[in-house]
Amino acid sequence: MPLIPEEPQIPEMAQGPRATPASGRAAQTPRPVPGPRPAAPPRPGRPGPVRPAPPAQRASRDTAVAQPGPSGPASPAATSAAPQIQLIPATPDGALDAAEEAVDLLLDSGRTPGDVLVITTGEAHPWAAHELSFGDAAYWAQHDAGDDVFYADAAVADRAASRAVVVVALNGGPEAAAVTALTVAHSRAGALLIVCGDPQRINSVLGAGV
Repeated sequence: MPLIPEEPQIPEMAQGPRATPASGRAAQTPRPVPGPRPAAPPRPGRPGPVRPAPPAQRASRDTAVAQPGPSGPASPAATSAAPQIQLIPATPDGALDAAEEAVDLLLDSGRTPGDVLVITTGEAHPWAAHELSFGDAAYWAQHDAGDDVFYADAAVADRAASRAVVVVALNGGPEAAAVTALTVAHSRAGALLIVCGDPQRINSVLGAGV
């Protein structure tokens, strides 16, 4: 049966400033509201000509939001209970930006970067593409360190370890990639699974036993 978001949504004007999204795509609404928003920890940056230096501390925001659902730091290890699922409607062109905003809110709510895994089904996240340019070993070494948000393509996501929160961006790719991404994400998410994409497509996969 179709799944609906279990947490309240916040209006567009309550989001506060954010970085310009990659490729000029507009993120879709609604967006998840994972909890209160203290000063957020650092997260991976956009790609550049050389390996980026550790990002500066993200400035805190003044925007007040509702406080439903799980919040605060949590163990990356999966729990025995099924994760809570949030669906964020988005087109393939807007799914990656919607996932980025979901990560922003998670970090602002108190989640540590190492709590979060992001899986893409189409175009790779710019951070993943950049880090893979240094080689597969260096890319997975960052995953193993477990101290930052990790971005992975659906084709290799099964190599990723469990994390407290998994975000899936259905940003294109074949149907098999969506099935793989959602199956892996559901098994790796310890507390929360956020899926950004077409709700009918998401429900058809999740409803098939994922």
